[in-house]
Amino acid sequence: MGRLRELILIRHGETEGESSIRYYGSTDVDLSLQGREQMRRASGELSGREIDLVGASPMKRSWKGAAIVSRGAQVRLFEAFREVDFGRWEGFTDQEIQDTDPTRYSEWKNSGEDFTYPSGESRTAFKQRVSRELAGLLEEEASSALLVLHKGVIRILVDILTGQSLDEGKPELGQALFLTREDETVWSLGSKSSNPNGLAKLAES
Repeated sequence: MGRLRELILIRHGETEGESSIRYYGSTDVDLSLQGREQMRRASGELSGREIDLVGASPMKRSWKGAAIVSRGAQVRLFEAFREVDFGRWEGFTDQEIQDTDPTRYSEWKNSGEDFTYPSGESRTAFKQRVSRELAGLLEEEASSALLVLHKGVIRILVDILTGQSLDEGKPELGQALFLTREDETVWSLGSKSSNPNGLAKLAES
């Protein structure tokens, strides 16, 4: 099959506790009913695509989402694709962080990769672990892969592969992004091909 040529990145669906408005990184919240429905819709949109590998992080919202999207196919867990640890901000909304920790909030919004979440993980360490995991993924004997992951992880993957930064707030819950490998080093956002019955074939294998 050769090295990976197509990568489909899907942000997991809404969770119990509302990931749409709250920061859950290391907290292992589950998908809500709405989130499961978002994953079913994503699965329908991928009907007919050939997928060789389905992956997720060890967080429930990620691997359960991947199980729904892949329609029962085996899901491989990638430990380092966990979301960033927000430390004592876990479960807070943006406004709650701003109200309770205004100084650190300002630092967060105005700093670069050297920022460390209070009692949590640094942006630098987060990017480094995601980058290491990606390097291994790119050497997989698979031509296409589907990963159901977290917003922060997806944003880093897109940035590393394409050199582009996604708009603020993207991807949305349940949104799929398609990346295509142009040559050994160049990736672009967008999809080039599909194959009938791909997900169904994977689920049967």
